[in-house]
Amino acid sequence: MNSNNEISAERLIELETRLAHHERMTEELSALLNEQGRAVDRLALQLRRLTERVAEYDSGGSPTPPDDQPPPHY
Repeated sequence: MNSNNEISAERLIELETRLAHHERMTEELSALLNEQGRAVDRLALQLRRLTERVAEYDSGGSPTPPDDQPPPHY
């Protein structure tokens, strides 16, 4: 019976080790997913702004944003 207990203890340690690895991997993937979500949000905002600029340009609006216009003394 001692041999059976040793095998069970070894198996338990192996399973606990694997569980700890999976928990760490889950946390890392969760952080990565969160980071990727923020990147997608930033890119979506950038795309929306660029789309608005293109639509404004196509409709005959100012081809350059007001910040890009030369100073009045030119």
